[in-house]
Amino acid sequence: MELKLSPAEQAFAADVRTFIRDNLPPDIAGRVRRGEHLGKDDHMRWQQILGRHGWHAFTWPQEHGGPGWSVVQRYLFEVISAEMDCPIIQPFGPRMAGPVIYTFGTPEQKERFLPGIRQSTVWWCQGYSEPQSGSDLASLATRADDAGDHYVVNGQKIWTSYAHHADWMFCLVRTAREERPQQGISFLLIDMTSPGITVKPILMLEGTHSFNAVFFDNVRVPKNNRIGEEGRGWTYAKFLLEHERVDNAAIGVTKQALSQVKAIAAAERDGDTPLIDDPLFQAKLIAVEAQLMSLEMAALRVLSQVASGASPGPVSSLLKIRGTEVAQRISELGMEATAYYALPYQPGLIAGQSNEEPIGPDYAVTAANNYFWRRCMSIYGGSNEIQRNIIAKAMLGL
Repeated sequence: MELKLSPAEQAFAADVRTFIRDNLPPDIAGRVRRGEHLGKDDHMRWQQILGRHGWHAFTWPQEHGGPGWSVVQRYLFEVISAEMDCPIIQPFGPRMAGPVIYTFGTPEQKERFLPGIRQSTVWWCQGYSEPQSGSDLASLATRADDAGDHYVVNGQKIWTSYAHHADWMFCLVRTAREERPQQGISFLLIDMTSPGITVKPILMLEGTHSFNAVFFDNVRVPKNNRIGEEGRGWTYAKFLLEHERVDNAAIGVTKQALSQVKAIAAAERDGDTPLIDDPLFQAKLIAVEAQLMSLEMAALRVLSQVASGASPGPVSSLLKIRGTEVAQRISELGMEATAYYALPYQPGLIAGQSNEEPIGPDYAVTAANNYFWRRCMSIYGGSNEIQRNIIAKAMLGL
């Protein structure tokens, strides 16, 4: 699907391409193109380049220091960035913490926290899930006891993405026990260097490290780090989650992944015939591309509503479900196209830390890694089963 762009939008797209061509470090682009696991330095280098240009917080309105782009401009930036091998902008600061802070925070909190997010000098992580509170987030047990001008936090968070990189965490804690589990939850900003915080790694199935368990042992958090009113954290969390689930559609990245699978299928041959010309494989590609086109249109409609000030509501759950399913299906086709060359486990090459010759073609090195990593997509941000429950209740009245 191609958008019909105005002359101004065409000029904007050209500016984005020129900026990326002139500023994206070639070593980072190469690692993204090969599907290697990126380190903190890779992400921060690129995000700070964007930050100096005013584009790191590209979804923000101008009044909070963002570029104030239209829905189409934001869409173009994401799609072009994926096409040109840019790293994914880590969402925890600009897409999650930032909007909550500028929407519900005090003027002092905005002045204190927003510049570091805009400039990508501060890495954030999300403290939501717990061992017994994943998709049923309202049952969280990590508590913050009132101690005068600060809280004392005790408990555990789990599956905390990049907590080992993070400077700050936005965290849901229980400040009171109320009749309904959604009540009595507060939204705190926690300095990850605070005494009493322990971060333990959780290695992924394919061997990389992005998830962690985080333990809080009598961690003191100043009350002026609380966003909004005490006990209303669930309201702020729902605001964040709805926007996170829209982002999980990840149209630009998914379109680029589909292009890569097509390139693999064109390179792989069954005898004299390229795999991409095989009628059965071709039918699978057409089916998933049609689903992606439908998802793209739905995401653009929702983004347009959000830009007009509306909440995405339960439709964000639909985008999350379909976005993750399409991305997972594309990774499955990548594995199928790569065939037995996906079998060797080559961790040094996946991490970009080996000069050994790969077993098989270059694109085979990360095919299995990509497939296994994408298994978690239907769990994070609220499992797809829970998203179906939300749709059934809010949209179908069941």
